[in-house]
Amino acid sequence: MDITNGSGTLDLLSIVFVAVGLAMDAFAVSVANGLAVSRLRVRFALKIALFFGVFQAVMPMVGWLLGLGLRDLIGSFDHWIAFGLLAFVGGKMIYESFKLEEAENPRDDLSLAMLLVLSVATSIDALAVGLTLSIIKVNIITPAVIIGIVTFALSYAGVFIGDRFGHFFEKKIEALGGLILIGIGLKILVEHLA
Repeated sequence: MDITNGSGTLDLLSIVFVAVGLAMDAFAVSVANGLAVSRLRVRFALKIALFFGVFQAVMPMVGWLLGLGLRDLIGSFDHWIAFGLLAFVGGKMIYESFKLEEAENPRDDLSLAMLLVLSVATSIDALAVGLTLSIIKVNIITPAVIIGIVTFALSYAGVFIGDRFGHFFEKKIEALGGLILIGIGLKILVEHLA
């Protein structure tokens, strides 16, 4: 199944891979929060997952709307921009995977302000992906919903994984997400050049 709008297409599997790649930031932060919480409760995991999922769904739409005004100006080299944005975001995620630190002080909950900061920080990459999807003329609704659902599910699971054995996976997951986004960028570039 292809998601199309105008001349752009992106198959459903690619969208799921993009969603998983974008969710790796939120997943890694969820794992870290699972590590840091002194008493894990379902409510804590649901709160983190809901914030991360909603922000990851909304930010691509914001990026997509920003990209609407740019489409006509950059139509002849849009595939290079899409590749560049995804490669940059993926490279940044790989770089940041080596800088992740475990939380030091156990806690029972996150403040609203901290949740908002973490939600924005983990969804900035989704804004760039939304811009990319706008440039290649892909309808944003289905990708945004899939990104939000995947992020919610992975963030929810991440809190519990972090509580159990997150210190084994945290850095590797972030790097994997970056590699996935770079791979999707290469796919877009190759399809447009071929």
